[in-house]
Amino acid sequence: MRPTAIGLENVSVSFAASAQHDVLRNISLKIAPQEQVAIIGPSGAGKTTLLETLAMARQPSKGVYTLNNQQPWQLSSATRHELRATIFLVPQIPPLPPRQRVVTTVLAGKLPRWSFWQALSSLIYPTQSPAAFKALSAFDMQDKLYSRVDRLSGGERQRVSLARLFASDANIMLVDEPLSALDPTLAASVLGAIQREATMRCATLVCSLHQVELARLHFPRLVGVRDGCILFDLPQAAVTNELIEQLYANQDITSKIIAHDARTPQPELLSLQDGNVC
Repeated sequence: MRPTAIGLENVSVSFAASAQHDVLRNISLKIAPQEQVAIIGPSGAGKTTLLETLAMARQPSKGVYTLNNQQPWQLSSATRHELRATIFLVPQIPPLPPRQRVVTTVLAGKLPRWSFWQALSSLIYPTQSPAAFKALSAFDMQDKLYSRVDRLSGGERQRVSLARLFASDANIMLVDEPLSALDPTLAASVLGAIQREATMRCATLVCSLHQVELARLHFPRLVGVRDGCILFDLPQAAVTNELIEQLYANQDITSKIIAHDARTPQPELLSLQDGNVC
């Protein structure tokens, strides 16, 4: 049996205890250490909520969530905080302080491991600027080290947020739509940097993407999410144009589909995991 870094078993998530509709419904998902997984699906499908659940930012309303063979929501707050420090979630729209210097913003990736006094000291005088410079260099942003965040473009802010991830020592990297503000050439470069970093630090990577063509080209496993359910969970070669069409049914999918070799074997429709089929 393969070891599990993070796992969900029949998990549902709602935004309020009294909610009649679950945002995620009966999700079962296991991700192994060092695995790289892309989550794809239409807007509003539940991709962001799924990542937030994996990051322990949302507690399941039912089902079991496990992290490194522990169930965080059954542990004390202090122990859960220690586990959460091993995870880093990069949101699609990074909440970066506008008047802060980039160096301070990037070094905030180290906060989960820092004491109060270390954090305060870095806020006043960032002594680990070489670490921030190195993280920014991965995205060709090193020249912005001492710039103010509010003077950056949307794409630059997105890359600064990713540099914050690189400055952390997380071994589970959760990234939500990291390419939304980038042009196609820069998007491919940034995705490559994220995957190389995950490989180098032997980290688990889960990345939600709107760019289905990049997901199919670069990730060995794809999870298709629609209406709060997992529609399919398949290896790259088994994700056909027909599955993508079904995932994005009633939406404009012209840019979602790329040609695949006709010799690619055709899988059974929907998931290999029967429990995940909506």
